[in-house]
Amino acid sequence: MFDALSERLSGVFDRMTGRGALSEKDVDAALREIRVALLEADVALPAVKDFTSRVREKAVGEDVIRAVAPGQQVIKIVHDELVRLLGGEGEPEGLDLEGEPPVAILMAGLQGSGKTTTTAKLAKRITERDKKKVLVASLDTRRPAAMEQLAQMAERAGVKSLPIVKGQTAVEIARRAMQAGRLQGYDVVLLDTAGRTSIDEEMMTEAAKIAEVARPRETILVADALTGQDAVETARRFNDRLKLTGLVLTRMDGDGRGGAALSMRWVTGLPIKFLGVSEKVDGLDAFDAKRLAGRILGRGDIVSLVEKAAQDVDHEKAERLAKKMAKGKFDLEDMRDQLKQLQKMGGVSGIMGFLPGMNKAAKAQMAAAGFDDGAIKRQEAIILSMTPTERAKPDILKASRKRRIAKGAGVEVPEVNKLLKMHRQMADMMKKVGKGKGLPGMPGGRMPPGMGGMGLDASAADLLKGKAPQGAGLPGLGGAKPPAGLPGIGGPLGPDGLPLGLPKKN
Repeated sequence: MFDALSERLSGVFDRMTGRGALSEKDVDAALREIRVALLEADVALPAVKDFTSRVREKAVGEDVIRAVAPGQQVIKIVHDELVRLLGGEGEPEGLDLEGEPPVAILMAGLQGSGKTTTTAKLAKRITERDKKKVLVASLDTRRPAAMEQLAQMAERAGVKSLPIVKGQTAVEIARRAMQAGRLQGYDVVLLDTAGRTSIDEEMMTEAAKIAEVARPRETILVADALTGQDAVETARRFNDRLKLTGLVLTRMDGDGRGGAALSMRWVTGLPIKFLGVSEKVDGLDAFDAKRLAGRILGRGDIVSLVEKAAQDVDHEKAERLAKKMAKGKFDLEDMRDQLKQLQKMGGVSGIMGFLPGMNKAAKAQMAAAGFDDGAIKRQEAIILSMTPTERAKPDILKASRKRRIAKGAGVEVPEVNKLLKMHRQMADMMKKVGKGKGLPGMPGGRMPPGMGGMGLDASAADLLKGKAPQGAGLPGLGGAKPPAGLPGIGGPLGPDGLPLGLPKKN
């Protein structure tokens, strides 16, 4: 969503960091470009004016103009002010679930904003992360099949939904949901209210009555990030009537300009609590101003990538693979598991979004070099076209078998040869590890925890410090590194996502 803005800002910063000294005139010229970039990204004009005036106030000071690296100093100031614009330095604001159960959470929003899907996602998150027993209930008596949709989504999320009783009003359903929550021992009840194509008096009156019955601890507005400033205006008008406690922005994986996310906190004063990043039931991320600012400025978000990997990994399969690798074994079935794990984490494009320097041009360069999600799917198709014996013993693959596999996968024979060569390189690496020679490119030649007793302490420390471990490639891409010349790759970053050595904010 922020690709265009990131690219514009990167261009401004590249020109600034290329200068040995900065004058007040240079700072003003850069701020004009930043102002235009933010306005083109659909950020609210008052927010842009406040942002640029604060940056200028700090950037034209004597300390910056005469600094050894004034360009980097200005980038640090822009980063800090961007964090402030998005919500501040503090820890992400989660949900307030304290109180006598069942705690009610009221979900509000316009029709089509993703309210029902977000309700199911939130229920899954509370169940898994907060270990609470959750009940969801649809109060939408107008939209056809709205209740059935939530029931299906709840089933996919692994949570219970309130049984549907036809003919009840939204207020009666809310009362029944709270009663069921008390009688059946639920900790949290999520109430999915009806939406409209626009805010009207009838909808707001109904929502107010539901709030009187349920007495919600949290009233969350679900807004579509693709609607830009309309989403900000919707939040302001809802807050005037319902007194919201937080926001969820959906479709953050879209190609919108991102102005809603950047303006929302400044205009409404309400915290953004979550971001909807996909249609899947687990596609809900906690909002973190500091990490999002780092991604907008092209600094990446390695910490989130590590957390995502830890969350998505299949520990049972990882343990089995660890034991095989300790013996120096690595067949094509193991390689397929690694490809599936990569896809589960969002594919190559999803991972690249977390890496430093991965702007639109860098992603296009990677795609042109063949490093894309299509390549991963083709590799998996080739492996699936093999028999179990061929996957276990790739050495038996001769010309006739390769032709059959290529035809089954819909690719040419050279693609099959390329995959086999990649597998052979990975298998040779595993044999070296199994013989105790260590893993080339890894600090100390060590493997992740549980893999043959060799630890990943240095690599994990590198990741949590905000830099990629040496020699780390993407699974399924043959350990290939990104093309040369991409900014930010491999460079050490500080805990705030900026280059090390910069002075800390006072």
